[in-house]
Amino acid sequence: MAVNFRSLNFTGINLSGANLTKANLTKTNLSYANLKGAILVGAMLSEANFTGANLTEANLSNTNLGEAILGQTYLKGAILPDGTTPSTLSNRLKVPQI
Repeated sequence: MAVNFRSLNFTGINLSGANLTKANLTKTNLSYANLKGAILVGAMLSEANFTGANLTEANLSNTNLGEAILGQTYLKGAILPDGTTPSTLSNRLKVPQI
């Protein structure tokens, strides 16, 4: 069963390696969170705030990132919603990679 974290404040939380498959994180504040290697397959991430978050090697396959805030988000090695990686889209995304 998917968890509902809608509209919660998880600023700076360490969720590295967490399995958040199909979780509802709509409008959740995940700024500066550590989500390195997290599994977010099918998660609802619309309007979530990922400012400064570490999504390195996270799996975002089949997620909804509609209107999510991704400023200064680290996406190196992440799998994006469409199955691509940031390196294939780096000219369009203009996100920092560490």
